[in-house]
Amino acid sequence: MVFSSTVFLFLFLPITLIIYYNPFIKSRKFKNYFLLLASLLFYGYGEPLFIFLMLFSILINYLLGLKVAGKNHRKLYVSLAYAFNLFILFVFKYLTFSIETINALLKTNIVLKISLPIGISFFTFQILSYVIDVYRKPEKVQKNIFNVALYISLFPQLIAGPIVRYETIADELTNRKENLKDFTNGVYRFVFGLGKKVLIANYVGLIADNVFYNISFGSISVVTAWIGAIAYTLQIYFDFSGYSDMAIGLGRMFGFHFEENFNYPYIANSIKDFWRRWHISLSNWFRDYVYIPWGGGHVSGLRHVFNLFIVWLFTGLWHGANWTFIIWGLYYFILLLIEKKTNVIKKMGKLSHIYTLFFVIISWVIFRADNIGMAINYLGNMFGIKTVFIDQMALDYVNVIGLIIPIGIILSTPIIKNIWYKIKINESLKIFIKTIAVLIIFILSLLACISSTYNPFIYFNF
Repeated sequence: MVFSSTVFLFLFLPITLIIYYNPFIKSRKFKNYFLLLASLLFYGYGEPLFIFLMLFSILINYLLGLKVAGKNHRKLYVSLAYAFNLFILFVFKYLTFSIETINALLKTNIVLKISLPIGISFFTFQILSYVIDVYRKPEKVQKNIFNVALYISLFPQLIAGPIVRYETIADELTNRKENLKDFTNGVYRFVFGLGKKVLIANYVGLIADNVFYNISFGSISVVTAWIGAIAYTLQIYFDFSGYSDMAIGLGRMFGFHFEENFNYPYIANSIKDFWRRWHISLSNWFRDYVYIPWGGGHVSGLRHVFNLFIVWLFTGLWHGANWTFIIWGLYYFILLLIEKKTNVIKKMGKLSHIYTLFFVIISWVIFRADNIGMAINYLGNMFGIKTVFIDQMALDYVNVIGLIIPIGIILSTPIIKNIWYKIKINESLKIFIKTIAVLIIFILSLLACISSTYNPFIYFNF
């Protein structure tokens, strides 16, 4: 079930809110049990079998958490938590890829196809961070298994993040205070995220998909290649940040306060700055649970390089079992290493933003390509290798896309937000204008959801 589906918008969410805020049963225990049930139904709607995998993972990690919080063999139990969670992730996400790689190298014909559970990377990282946090602070252990299950399965952030740390909402699991202000802000945030997804991401996504589809049949022009790359750059941002907005908004409706996951990454002035703004919860996870524990930057030069290499290798692998993701992760490792070891950003001055955006767009081509060969072919076309500068497809896109790409570019920056805050009008009028804008976006989004069959969520695969 996706947030932009009619089933979610017209059935699941309204029914969940009505029961959660019913005037007859108001106890926190009821609300938590109901949210847990709703979350399991939400996941089970699309993954009826894999819900048992998630429940099994919750049970094992709950028991390991209790052991880790004890006085004996704590390192052993936290090591078992690492091993168990990484094993689950390897089997369901990387085993098929590993077998295919072995077949290609050894000319064998081992057949194995394991389906990928939606959101397995997200809930596995969350539950592993819980056990690690308990190891660091044993007093934080959660002794109620239902609270652990609710933390992991909470439907707003279950299948595509943000990756919510246990300490962020530990107190809110039992002591949150729902109020009208939070609920209203949550509705606004959800609608803005929905608009990002169905009014922008879906439309530029059609362009990107068509261009990347055509590259598989041969060459495309330079202009067409850049149109497709820019379209995908906008699609992945509005798709994922839109989902994060909806998740944060939904969490707020139920009294939870998730941390931000995006901060206008396309205005970054360096690759380092980009990753401080893009998928913040993932960057922070690798920083706090991999990079810093291994010494971070407070080690010798070669060890520091190795730490960076491991983090970005894992970051690539986290996104998927494909060589393109590994190359994508190592691509950022090289760029960040260059930035760390040189003064290239300072030397560029104001051009640093153009440099950053250029290399980010290139990275998304690698990320989006089905295989390395397609990525090389596409990048070659972008730079005029064995192709023409412009073709009829490019001209057709210029006529068809209208304002959607320029609008997407503007909305990927804080320009509108900054103008809004600088407008000096009565606060009541501001609220009225914002409410009308939210209603218009919501109505247009509903119409788009009802009329369109194209509604993918990119990060469901991760």
